[in-house]
Amino acid sequence: MKEIKVVMTSKNTQDRLTEKENITFSNRLEVQEVDIELDINKRFQTILGFGGALTEAAAYKLSQMPFDKRQQVINSYFDSKNGLGYSMARIHINSCDFSLENYVYIEENDTELKTFDISREKKWVIPFIKDCMKVKGGEIKILASPWSPPAWMKTNKEMNNGGKLSPEYKEVWAKYYAKFIKAYREEGINIWGISVQNEPAAVQVWDSCVYSAEEERDFIKNYLGPIMHSEKLEDVNILIWDHNRDIMVERASTVLSDPEAAKYVWGTGFHWYLSEEFENVGKVHELFPDKHLLFTEGCQEGGVKLGEWFTGERYGRNIIGDLNNWTEGYLDWNIVLNEEGGPNHVGNFCDAPIIANTNTQQLHYNSSYYYIGHFSKYIRPGAVRIGMINKNNQLYATAFLNKDGKIALVVMNETEENIDFTFGFGNDVAKLSLPEHSIATYIFDSKLL
Repeated sequence: MKEIKVVMTSKNTQDRLTEKENITFSNRLEVQEVDIELDINKRFQTILGFGGALTEAAAYKLSQMPFDKRQQVINSYFDSKNGLGYSMARIHINSCDFSLENYVYIEENDTELKTFDISREKKWVIPFIKDCMKVKGGEIKILASPWSPPAWMKTNKEMNNGGKLSPEYKEVWAKYYAKFIKAYREEGINIWGISVQNEPAAVQVWDSCVYSAEEERDFIKNYLGPIMHSEKLEDVNILIWDHNRDIMVERASTVLSDPEAAKYVWGTGFHWYLSEEFENVGKVHELFPDKHLLFTEGCQEGGVKLGEWFTGERYGRNIIGDLNNWTEGYLDWNIVLNEEGGPNHVGNFCDAPIIANTNTQQLHYNSSYYYIGHFSKYIRPGAVRIGMINKNNQLYATAFLNKDGKIALVVMNETEENIDFTFGFGNDVAKLSLPEHSIATYIFDSKLL
């Protein structure tokens, strides 16, 4: 019997990553057309993994919760069997808006970085990362991103409200990344990659720093790239952009068309705010097929949207759109926040897949948690995207072949109606049905077919 395992999340039922009855393939008739056709012979990108941000806000929030609740959140994300199977994470270099305040690791005007000290991170963030590593059972691929250099290194002399890196501090700032990576390594935490700057095209009221495309290119070419090599950190991947899809083609083109800059760059990171122009992600791949693509941040803005379904669908739609355009991994923003969507030192409150209520000490799982799980639990690191033709314009879909030979097909129905559909694989066909506002992952063994 050729069977398909079905995992379902549906708005109007109790199904939340729920295993349903298996479905059996039937033999395809000679001329039988299907809605979704899979082709295992066509191969695309390999998946790095899925994860979320371990910010100071998230780490601090969980430190206020009872131990069992804190552990529950970590297990919910990093346990590969009972959780979402996260294998990646993002952290901030210096403070970000989801810190308790502005902070840096050195004293003012210390251009030799003699006072560099990450003691603050040892209070909440580093223990949090180590506990996540324990649950995962090994190393986590960590991306570290700066929101702002120290105020004295900037043209506006403050960490918030944009400003630029002053030219005379470019070398010092590049060495700062190296100091950070080495300090974390001394704590037993490996940094997989760094981005040059979080959201370099935005003047934010929180920690921010602006780089033009040419400035980012030249900083990598003349300072960050060479210094990472001289510090023997060439194994740490450098990502550019780390901002929205809308102008990522222009940014990537400016940086990666310069061979001296491009030789240091692993790939392009991007966020989902402003637009869902997935074609821009694919365009960057077409222009620079030897470079990589990683989704580095997305969340529902404007505070907590407790119990809302559209947030989960936003995740599902974006993950599918990006994966179908060569994205190799997906990093959500804060993995947990409090009931107002913080703490955030400038009031830029957002939602998270898990909300930890300070007053009741209860955890609330949003729809986004379950939608992410349909990908992260079943599309594992090392999985390869396979060919797919989707003729049903009411459904979103993507398909991957895992290293164990199992195929994971994720299909999402955002409409108000139940949708019946078929999918074909080789000589076999399956008849399926998706309820209104639902997502399902279909898992089957490619070797049996």
